[in-house]
Amino acid sequence: MIRLQNIEKVYRTDTVETLAVNGISLDVAKGEFLSIMGPSGCGKSTLLNIMGLLDEPSKGIIRIDDQDVSKFSDQQLAKFRNKKLGFIFQSYHLINDLQVIDNVELPLLYRASSAKERKDLATEALEKVGLSNRLRHFPNQLSGGQRQRVAIARAIVGKPQIILADEPTGNLDSAMGNEIMEILINLNKNDGTTIIMVTHDENMAHKTHRLVRLFDGSQVV
Repeated sequence: MIRLQNIEKVYRTDTVETLAVNGISLDVAKGEFLSIMGPSGCGKSTLLNIMGLLDEPSKGIIRIDDQDVSKFSDQQLAKFRNKKLGFIFQSYHLINDLQVIDNVELPLLYRASSAKERKDLATEALEKVGLSNRLRHFPNQLSGGQRQRVAIARAIVGKPQIILADEPTGNLDSAMGNEIMEILINLNKNDGTTIIMVTHDENMAHKTHRLVRLFDGSQVV
């Protein structure tokens, strides 16, 4: 589903050059649940952003679903991301002025779908994460765990083949973190969604199919 070939990412300023990702080659199979671990600043989130086409590598090739996305225009990348990929962030990234159902609908606004189709898909996604009774609430009326459920619903509303999750349990207590992990495991198992997750939590990482470790931008395991 995803193939990285000798990926390198360098950040440059006038005086400093930082190698954030160093020569990583990695294959992620369709339907796999992969976790990425490593100390802070080791390149985990940078690698995830490259895999999610949110950041461009300095060198290397990215293939997703057997397509060389490095050759895509910005418009093609945006369309491809919207159709194929879903994103979950540690800090939720919800819009506080929008009700839950409207937050979940957001990725569908870039598709040729009717208002009814958007509402139906958003409602279905919220039912999957156990929040069908919170459609008209606002994010600041929800707990942290509920907000992360909304973020997951938003990630899956467009039925993406791949979900990229950056520390999805990082802001939650252990009980709520386990609930969020169960949702991700069920999405992977029941829907066949490929999931790549960055985490600091060994317990969460060992619930996934495979663990990749990074250190100073390089893959060590």
